[in-house]
Amino acid sequence: MHYSFHALTDAGLVRANNEDALAFDTDLGVAVLADGMGGYNAGEVASSMAVQLVTSELVRWLSAEDRHHSPSQVARMLETCFDEANMAILNAANANPQYAGMGTTLVAAVFHGGKLVLGHVGDSRCYRLRDGVLTQITKDHSMLQEQVDAGYLTQEQAAYAPGKNLLTRALGVEDVVRVEIHEHPVQDGDLYVMCTDGLTDMLTDKDILSSLNNHNNLTLVATELVARANLNGGRDNISVLLAQAGQAPEKSGLISRLFGKP
Repeated sequence: MHYSFHALTDAGLVRANNEDALAFDTDLGVAVLADGMGGYNAGEVASSMAVQLVTSELVRWLSAEDRHHSPSQVARMLETCFDEANMAILNAANANPQYAGMGTTLVAAVFHGGKLVLGHVGDSRCYRLRDGVLTQITKDHSMLQEQVDAGYLTQEQAAYAPGKNLLTRALGVEDVVRVEIHEHPVQDGDLYVMCTDGLTDMLTDKDILSSLNNHNNLTLVATELVARANLNGGRDNISVLLAQAGQAPEKSGLISRLFGKP
């Protein structure tokens, strides 16, 4: 199974800076995306720390010679990376008053053979488009999602309810972070969409599906998704990271293509 990647991030129309960060490594099938939070530039610091630490550790570990990585081993490594990123952000916040209260969501994917091992904390999402059907394969760690799970709200009601951005989990907030990790089989032709809530707050799942169906080119898909989110208000930073299964691999240099401000 071969994978092609493309990513795009945009500050949106309201915010002065971009607190999203993302990165991918085509050769090793690693894709990581984060949405920071906190005053001043603290959110930007938290998201960049998380993405850079998790990406570099995963790339280093997956690059080791003569090592076969089972999905369960990848899952354990993902959990370790999340834990290390959590403590690094927490320690930085405790050491610098300017960074007090900063945190970040994080979605990290490892596409390994015919499997996807996916870890996440917070409300940044991953969708899968398969045979024309778009499925959200992460569940938001948010107060609204807990109300949906408890039966107090339907998913449709939650889309318009207040308090959409109240998270129940984030990196850099507590000493221990609960990471949700799942393994997914990958099929030829699958398209995976990792994104921050700057996209999903502006577009419905139906809107996202429409853009995915409009183009076969990943660059055009990402461009249209971001443009439509801005057209609908662009109230937050917008980031999209796409992974296509089954296409010929793109050539890449020795250095991973990194996105997001360091």
